[in-house]
Amino acid sequence: MFSKTLREVPADAETEGHRLLVRSGMITPIAAGVYAYMPLGLRVLHSIQSIIREEMDREGPDGRAGQELLMPSLVPIEFYERSGRDQTMAEILFRLTDHHDREFALGPTHEEVFVEVFKRNVQSYRDLPLMLYQIATKFRDEPRPRGGLIRLRQFTMKDLYSFDVDEAGLDVSYQMMFDAYVRVFERCGVPVIPALADSGAMGGNDTHEFLYLTEIGEDHCLLCPKCGYAANAEVATFVKESAYADEEVKPLEEIDTPGLTTIEALAEHLGVPKSKTCKAVFYTVTYGDDGGGTREDAVLVAIRGDMDVNESKLKNALGAIEVQYMDEAAVTRAGFVAGSASAVGLEKMKVVADDLVVQERNLVAGANKPDKHLLNVNHDRDWKADIVADIALAADGMSCSNCQTPMDERRGIEMGQVFKLGVKYSEAFEAFFLDAEGQQRPAVMGSYGIGIERLLAAIVEENRDEAGIIWPRQLAPYDVHLVGLQVEKPEVREAAESLVGELESAGLSVLYDDREESPGVKFNDADLLGMPLRVTVSPRNLDKGSVELRLRAGDENELVARDAAVAEIKARLASD
Repeated sequence: MFSKTLREVPADAETEGHRLLVRSGMITPIAAGVYAYMPLGLRVLHSIQSIIREEMDREGPDGRAGQELLMPSLVPIEFYERSGRDQTMAEILFRLTDHHDREFALGPTHEEVFVEVFKRNVQSYRDLPLMLYQIATKFRDEPRPRGGLIRLRQFTMKDLYSFDVDEAGLDVSYQMMFDAYVRVFERCGVPVIPALADSGAMGGNDTHEFLYLTEIGEDHCLLCPKCGYAANAEVATFVKESAYADEEVKPLEEIDTPGLTTIEALAEHLGVPKSKTCKAVFYTVTYGDDGGGTREDAVLVAIRGDMDVNESKLKNALGAIEVQYMDEAAVTRAGFVAGSASAVGLEKMKVVADDLVVQERNLVAGANKPDKHLLNVNHDRDWKADIVADIALAADGMSCSNCQTPMDERRGIEMGQVFKLGVKYSEAFEAFFLDAEGQQRPAVMGSYGIGIERLLAAIVEENRDEAGIIWPRQLAPYDVHLVGLQVEKPEVREAAESLVGELESAGLSVLYDDREESPGVKFNDADLLGMPLRVTVSPRNLDKGSVELRLRAGDENELVARDAAVAEIKARLASD
């Protein structure tokens, strides 16, 4: 078997699952975010893909089902320019130019290409609904690849796109894929929680992501233990209770605050809670323009001092491509007073306010002067926001907006996401069909993605112990790991090879270890590689007319008669 197991833990491995995948020889790192997949790892990837294909190809209630095809990885840049994603995905697009100076991108996702193919092949509502998918390589120039297989620069994705005549049809496709994803993750042994999510650069409105809860995750979500509300922190809502909205408005007053440049220090000095302050946060905001370029503006965000800005909500409120936090040095360079800024008296700058802070009365805010703050600041009288929206970040303990129960904040990994795209792409590409009345209408779309390597990483994180991987039967590279001890002895080699043949004839796959290594090395490797059942053929057991069985998920060795070995092995695997 090509590839070797490693005794030492890789120094650059970031998670336990990543360490096991590298140590077991399933994967080999090539560059940051780029891996080679060795024979054992590739067998698992193929098994994952087979499960996904089965679920994509399953017929829905009205007979619709996924149809697999394959799109090019090399995509003309005009496709992304037409959708605007040459801007919204600019940071992660791999771009290249051919000998004729024509520009291309290595596809990070394929909505645009699928729409173009749809446009060239569909004319009538009679051709709909359609569900088209591929399992193909994607490329994203991630600035910080992380977590082994969790965030890659080259990866495999199953992306399916649905095309319907109307929103009702999209609802059917969306629910069908939602249910299919639940089955995929269940069959792969990865528990997930469907959560409301942000559509980001994909566009569209409704979207859910499927989160695998783990402390190594980079996503944060809010979960309600009572009603089951689940949402990514980027979109999570919570009960906002005003604390000072009923106060009588008081006269504005300027006070000295030498050296008090943080909300914490200011609140402590004045003897007030942080909720009594109005925090000013500056952002550089990037917008797209009709000419295909971008422009930048500075924006001040006003929010109650006990809350933080949700940058995804802020970006959506502004209709921006990107928002970038301005640190103290950047604020000072821009001509503002870091640590004592506010919207009071601020001219020629867009102000975005959280919908709670504008309700409060008599807050403490910056005076836009060094070492000065203002007491009794009130929206409308002392300052006005250009945009008022929910831009606050939900956090642990905040009350659920559905049932008012305190929510739990958890970390997780996004395993897949489903989107209702509507007509965003079909209108941009003029992907129309003729309806029953002969009128042109844009197809109503959905998009549904699962990262294959990321799913592999989660499977290992969820199914392991200190000794190694514990593969679920349906995903294991092989059903049986047969270990021959003292294989230089003819009777051992003959018995082992005979048993391998019998097991394969019975429909089981077998990894046969006939190396001239010590029992300890072989058993440790068997635990590391994680096949569901280890079968040991040794001189001592053969003298008893037996072979030894050990389930990887168990802790007991069991002797069974050699003549009954195949039946016993099949029984153990069936019960595992």
